[in-house]
Amino acid sequence: MKTPLMAITFVAGSLTASLGLADTPVLTVYAPDYFVSEWGPGPKIEELFEAQCDCDLQFKPGDLLPRVLLEGDKTDADVVIGLNTDVTKKARESGLFASHGVALDGLTLPIDWTDEMFLPFNYGHTAFIYNTTKIDSAPASFDELLNAPDDLRLVIQDPRSSISGLALVLWVNAVYGDQAQEAWAKLAPKIVTVTRGWSESYGMFTDGEADMVLSYTTSPAYHIIAEGDETKKAAIFPEGHYFMVELAAKLAGTDQPELADQFMTFVLSEAFQSMIATGNWSIPAALPQDQWPEGFQKLDMPEKVLFYTEDEAADLRDQAIEAWRSALSQ
Repeated sequence: MKTPLMAITFVAGSLTASLGLADTPVLTVYAPDYFVSEWGPGPKIEELFEAQCDCDLQFKPGDLLPRVLLEGDKTDADVVIGLNTDVTKKARESGLFASHGVALDGLTLPIDWTDEMFLPFNYGHTAFIYNTTKIDSAPASFDELLNAPDDLRLVIQDPRSSISGLALVLWVNAVYGDQAQEAWAKLAPKIVTVTRGWSESYGMFTDGEADMVLSYTTSPAYHIIAEGDETKKAAIFPEGHYFMVELAAKLAGTDQPELADQFMTFVLSEAFQSMIATGNWSIPAALPQDQWPEGFQKLDMPEKVLFYTEDEAADLRDQAIEAWRSALSQ
């Protein structure tokens, strides 16, 4: 049983601890589910940033832009991480985001980047991944893929629900232009499944239910580094590969502007960039190639990069999706 003095001491100590917690500023970052999972980069980013910010970094997983647009000025987010250029026009026009204020001279992207609102943290290219133990000679071009035997089993993602699926329809549009629907008509018999998201597709591929899967040029790095498996390869096409960059952005209405600025600067720091390759299995946006992990050095990379600006992507989105939908519905 506590004496009155012990009780007073306990209450005082509890109050002090509570006040200490209340005084710790909180930075709220919206991020995709995969980013904050235990195998994603989120936990390590949280650890590294909290070591320097004297704050509590809290990730909130889930939808990004739809969620922010729905919440509007009342959003809890101070920063959003995981956007891409196929949605930045809508994000920019919302008026909810502010300038990032970070110098861009350290970027190592394969394209010039001057955007003052959306800050790149990693990138990759869409590609079809195959298993060398099951496919002796993978298609060496997009045309070869279209004209491959129809018993080649492909699995892709839905462009209406998946970032990678949207990238694919834009990729086909970039390569084939007005003939995109004809290209889809040739590809359609080979597509065994269209999944809502990437993870379902890739799981089917690794389970042996598909010969090739829509993914990224960096996907084989996971198998090389985490599993010691070099049998997974990206089919590299001379027509070029669609470039995707993931972005962070600061909310204009943040109630933690200094912490948000500190986080945005942290995104391009060596500490952040050095862990992103094996944390997010993508290419760091501000790390020279000779500093990539060894497994990334072994990756096959495209010589030609295809890329739409946000205005181009927004203008072409519906057309590209309709060409896909029409061909696959026949």
